[in-house]
Amino acid sequence: MTKVTISFHNIINRFMEQRYNSFGSYLKQLFGKVVYKVNIDAGFTCPNRDGTLGTGGCIYCNNDSFRPSSCKPDLTITEQIRNGINYVSARYGAKNFLVYFQPYTNTYANVSELEKMYKEALAHPFVVGLAIGTRPDCIDKDKLELLENLAKDRFILVEYGLQSIYDKTLDFIKRGHNYQTFLDALSMTLNRGIHIGVHIIVGFPNETTEDMLHMADVISRLPLGFIKVHQLQIVKNTLLAQRYLENSFYTFSYEEYLDFIIDFIELLSPKIVIQRLFATAPDEILIAPLWKRSRQQITNDILKTLKDRNSYQGKRFIGD
Repeated sequence: MTKVTISFHNIINRFMEQRYNSFGSYLKQLFGKVVYKVNIDAGFTCPNRDGTLGTGGCIYCNNDSFRPSSCKPDLTITEQIRNGINYVSARYGAKNFLVYFQPYTNTYANVSELEKMYKEALAHPFVVGLAIGTRPDCIDKDKLELLENLAKDRFILVEYGLQSIYDKTLDFIKRGHNYQTFLDALSMTLNRGIHIGVHIIVGFPNETTEDMLHMADVISRLPLGFIKVHQLQIVKNTLLAQRYLENSFYTFSYEEYLDFIIDFIELLSPKIVIQRLFATAPDEILIAPLWKRSRQQITNDILKTLKDRNSYQGKRFIGD
């Protein structure tokens, strides 16, 4: 893949149209064509589930809340990619794809196994790169060397699940690592040609609105290129759901979240690419919050609110 540098000037031009630095438009400018994600389940588990750190996972975690029905680990990686590409191509006319290793911890295996999986995914002629979701405590130099080699001619994005910068929250959700673990993983990943992203969740009951908004400033000052942020969702078959049903706590209303996420976007550096701004768990497993809106409705309302407030990403970000 030819390396392309996207200028700050081009980022600002995109803001004039959509108000924030979106992943879709970033990929289109990088590759010169539309690129879609195809999600796969490679059958990984997690150290917070297999007994290494714990057995129940994080208190909010039910992978069915975000895993597409096309992700079926009983199929091979090649079969899942083919099915996903057939579906997306028929629906959107797409011809170029990133393979997203999504459920659980997708670097949680030895290097030889990972190499086989990643290269199988990259072998498809329409696949231009990989996005790999993982935990910051499940990466090491050998795995990063593998990704660095793949990144020499392909787009490789590692998405670290941080969830919060606050150790009090990481303890509350039984995450199994602290914030420093993430910073260490970030440091190891830098300067290897690997794109780096972070996942955070907002709305944990032990964090204030000020705590959550402060994360936008902290993340903006880290050497990160991408972010996913979504509201806390209470879903069935989780410890968090059990606690919520025993003693309910506050979750974002729809209107409150629109206001919050606009504030967050305003505080976030315009250089960071936003991959996600909200989550939509399936209705059959979602307990709270119940917004009753589709993805498109939420996206449209975020864009409308940005325009109504004459707002955009980085409006209140104060750079170094």
